[in-house]
Amino acid sequence: MEKDVILKVENISKQYRLGTLGTGTITHDVNRWWHLIRGKEDPYLKIGEINDRSTKGSSEYVWALKDISFEVKKGEILGIIGKNGAGKSTLLKILSKVTGPTTGAIKSKGRIASLLEVGTGFHPEMTGRENIFLNGAILGMTKKEIQSKLDEIISFSGCERYIDTPVKRYSSGMTVRLAFAVAAFLEPDILVVDEVLAVGDAEFQKKAIGKMQDISSTDGRTVLFVSHNMAAVKNLCSRGVVLGNGRTLFSGDIDSAVNFYLKNTKSVKKYKNNKTTKLNYIAEVFISDINGKSILNSLKKKKEYFLNFILDLNKVEGVKFGTTLISEMNEPIISFPFEEEFKKTSKYHLKIKLPTTILKGGSYFVEAALWNAGEVYDKSEEYISFDLLGDSKLEKSGEKIKGIVLNKEEWLTKNI
Repeated sequence: MEKDVILKVENISKQYRLGTLGTGTITHDVNRWWHLIRGKEDPYLKIGEINDRSTKGSSEYVWALKDISFEVKKGEILGIIGKNGAGKSTLLKILSKVTGPTTGAIKSKGRIASLLEVGTGFHPEMTGRENIFLNGAILGMTKKEIQSKLDEIISFSGCERYIDTPVKRYSSGMTVRLAFAVAAFLEPDILVVDEVLAVGDAEFQKKAIGKMQDISSTDGRTVLFVSHNMAAVKNLCSRGVVLGNGRTLFSGDIDSAVNFYLKNTKSVKKYKNNKTTKLNYIAEVFISDINGKSILNSLKKKKEYFLNFILDLNKVEGVKFGTTLISEMNEPIISFPFEEEFKKTSKYHLKIKLPTTILKGGSYFVEAALWNAGEVYDKSEEYISFDLLGDSKLEKSGEKIKGIVLNKEEWLTKNI
């Protein structure tokens, strides 16, 4: 391994058997053992399908990861991006030694600290203070070393009032604050962070990203960062790896990696739900022009377009609906609240004008949900997407828009 390379991943693969724990049957275990003692290859490594969560396969074996290779240099912040089910969390669990690879090898120098899920490594019955010492001991630090960092950890987490309270009484936000503070301040050589920062509030996310930049640039430590927030990834990382169906799709500088990911995200121009078993569901989503014609190509700023939803409601009591426009950086831009009541069991056609004049050019995703107080009937993070042609400024009356905008356009509603 080169002198400045702190982590080297060589042809890592991970195979799972679906529907059962372990290999599942004694027949398979004996078969594996029989091949092993004769010096032959595991017979089940020759089978299995790629990890595509959205399709039904014919094999009971699936490759969560397949032949992943990359190197990370000391002081580098590597962004690992990809859609849900791409294999990001599996890769980080292997790097953190939570689970082992089926094939391949990992070479690393120094301690690895992981923040994979809210409360990773925390004992719920122990206090926050006791968990700091427990995590430090797991990382191989002495009590004296942990004690020297204790005040900084507690101050950064913002949980000083509750530090001697059992962690089981913490909210998820408090837990992740303390867990990140422990992982960052106990000086690991490699810090692995998987999406958990999304649980924290905006102030904590900003502090956490600033801290990761500091430990990389000042202390020369390495960070592996997974997030679906492309703005945070671009802001923090210098290099990126894009995963898809368990394989490496792209590796390079972070701008190129993010652009590759966004361009290769599946683009759906029209959504149609063919399932009729749901109590209440979103049947169709599409964009139309002023004449009601469905639009399947790119939108232009100077023309009028409408966002259309066909809802099939079999129970209307307390049903609510809402939709949000998400930018290509995975940030909510405009919310379209629907405040009317659904009067009767029926199919509804809801239509609202898209404010294309204030949007910058680029790709957008439509997120929507149908729910009542106690149940989500139908929800998706991406029903359809569209491309808007135009410049890269997001403006309104000459002022740059910041944060999420509440759309005031009136919904057009009719029964069909």
